[in-house]
Amino acid sequence: MHRRIDIEALCAEKGLRITEQRRVIARVLSEADDHPDVEALHARAAAIDAGISIATVYRTVRLFEEAGILERHDFGDGRSRYEAAAEAHHDHLIDVETGKVIEFVDPELEALQKVIAEKLGFRLVDHRMELYGVAIDRSS
Repeated sequence: MHRRIDIEALCAEKGLRITEQRRVIARVLSEADDHPDVEALHARAAAIDAGISIATVYRTVRLFEEAGILERHDFGDGRSRYEAAAEAHHDHLIDVETGKVIEFVDPELEALQKVIAEKLGFRLVDHRMELYGVAIDRSS
């Protein structure tokens, strides 16, 4: 389900100054098929530009997050992981054994969440769902 989002273009739209190192980090994030943490981002960016420090990656992801370009997730493994801010809502299923993150959308689940909120006297304005599991073929 992963969709490519041009983070460099989002930076331009938000008026962020894009240095060459930020451009590399933006491209690495745009090309990521996973939800990398800062260490993984640094390794991928440094493979392109060895001059990129981990401090630069930390500053850049914080800047992108504050600008609404990136979303930070904590999937219970003690690491903040990142993805481009979603244009469309999706939820996550995290494999607790491998750390793999699967994005999904379920219209029935979305409708049920609204019903639950209404039963409790609320109009749902946003939510974030993270499911944690183990693959059935590995759980025996």
